[in-house]
Amino acid sequence: MIAGQGTAALELFETVGPLDVVVAPVGGGGLIAGTATAAKGLHPGVRVVGVEPTDGDDTRRSLAAGQRVRIPVPRTIADGQAADIPGELTFSINRRLVDEIVLVTDDEIRAAMRFAFDRLKLVLEPSGATGLAAVLTGQFNGNVGVILSGGNIDTARFAQVLA
Repeated sequence: MIAGQGTAALELFETVGPLDVVVAPVGGGGLIAGTATAAKGLHPGVRVVGVEPTDGDDTRRSLAAGQRVRIPVPRTIADGQAADIPGELTFSINRRLVDEIVLVTDDEIRAAMRFAFDRLKLVLEPSGATGLAAVLTGQFNGNVGVILSGGNIDTARFAQVLA
């Protein structure tokens, strides 16, 4: 699973070349672990930044503590990121390779979903839009790549989230 999800980062680098920062959503940790493994394998100096919803920051807390930390099940529109504890295997990778975890609010996620739909003509589920939400907040400098993932949302839910 981790290796398969890492192909998104490989494709990103093949398409755009070297980057200063790669940003990806963090749920159970597989996508960011694959992203970090591929990114650091290709370009050891790249910063790998994971993004979690503010109410679902189990990985951020775990990285700060140096061990897996369980939190109450998060309440967020980013339901794919509503993990209460990082995966054991993914955490062991992320602890070594992820440089930082940043947080985004549900409103920032909604704004990113709108931006992706209006400007990029992409439908993103809330969890898949968190990386873009972080980029749109202006937190990063240099050449930044973002993993956009997940179109697992139907029209009714998409409209409800954006309402």
